[in-house]
Amino acid sequence: MNQPWYEVEDVANLESPSLLLYRDRVKSNIDLMVAMAGGDTTRLRPHVKTHKMAEVVRWQMERGLRKFKCATIAEAEMLGGAGVDHVLLAYPMIGPNIHRFIRLNQQFPATQFACVVDHSSALMGLANAAVIADHCIEVFLDIDCGMHRTGHIPNREALELYRLISQTIGIKLAGLHVYDGHIHQPNPADREAACIEAFQPVWKWVEDIRAANLPIPNIVVGGTPTYPIHIRDSRLECSPGTPLLWDFGYGDKFVDLPFIPAALVLARVLSCPFPGIVCTDLGYKAVASEGPIPRVKFLNLPEAEHLMHSEEHLVLKVPVGSEPAVGSVLYGVPRHICPTVALYGSAVLIEGGKVCDQVEVTSRNRHLTI
Repeated sequence: MNQPWYEVEDVANLESPSLLLYRDRVKSNIDLMVAMAGGDTTRLRPHVKTHKMAEVVRWQMERGLRKFKCATIAEAEMLGGAGVDHVLLAYPMIGPNIHRFIRLNQQFPATQFACVVDHSSALMGLANAAVIADHCIEVFLDIDCGMHRTGHIPNREALELYRLISQTIGIKLAGLHVYDGHIHQPNPADREAACIEAFQPVWKWVEDIRAANLPIPNIVVGGTPTYPIHIRDSRLECSPGTPLLWDFGYGDKFVDLPFIPAALVLARVLSCPFPGIVCTDLGYKAVASEGPIPRVKFLNLPEAEHLMHSEEHLVLKVPVGSEPAVGSVLYGVPRHICPTVALYGSAVLIEGGKVCDQVEVTSRNRHLTI
């Protein structure tokens, strides 16, 4: 009988809680992401926020991916260190981060970095710093297509801001960034309809840009739920992130997306204080806890109900008589993998059911050297 894919032969030597990274499954997800793009890696700009690992970036580069998206300067620095061609830091640069962003550009001249703006004051702050540093900054106009988090709604004022970006000294117009994180309907047809509706004003506004004889070098859109929709449009670059590692939050909700869990949390049973009650060491300092219970599904204890979650403990209810022994190992798929990864300094790399290395979670902190 074959052992389950997630079991690790030398698990007795692994501390718990810990993060496990399954190399073959990550690479399988990368291959699937590329296949969904028809093999055209030039239209992919994967987000690194999920894994935050330089090693995983290298695996993607081996597959032909050269452009990436990120949310922090530390993640951008990780990408510069990996030698990627282009990085979109999809976050407004405000305050001291403006100068950090310029230092980032100076430290990694072989990598082109861009950021987003949605307001003229932010643009002028970038431009002034760029001129002082004798540098030119690539800028995408961030467009709000309905999420109402950052971005400018596509209207006349947005067109004037876009024009201003194209004319400002110290700034190079890179194109448009349009994130649609509010679109996450489980039914694929409903999701596609919502996506089309959200982008209708964007495409109408794009025609206004063309009518104004302004260039649109790139249009970077979407995340994971709308990736299968946007990738069909050859005008767009797509930036899924969660597919690299996957989780059960997306897996249960988006059954049309065939990615597989590639990172797990390892836990152990600490105590069985009463019949049917099991306490583990997977507190909310070891697995993302911003979502509803359950925050993890144990592959080898699927019947467990979650009773209580605290800083260092997760208490479960199981059928009386089925309690795992104290010290037993549990393998769990997190509900939300992105913030779970950020709780760990490194992941245990698994290949062929065996531990083969430790992989640093390179950019989990806000600062590396810049």
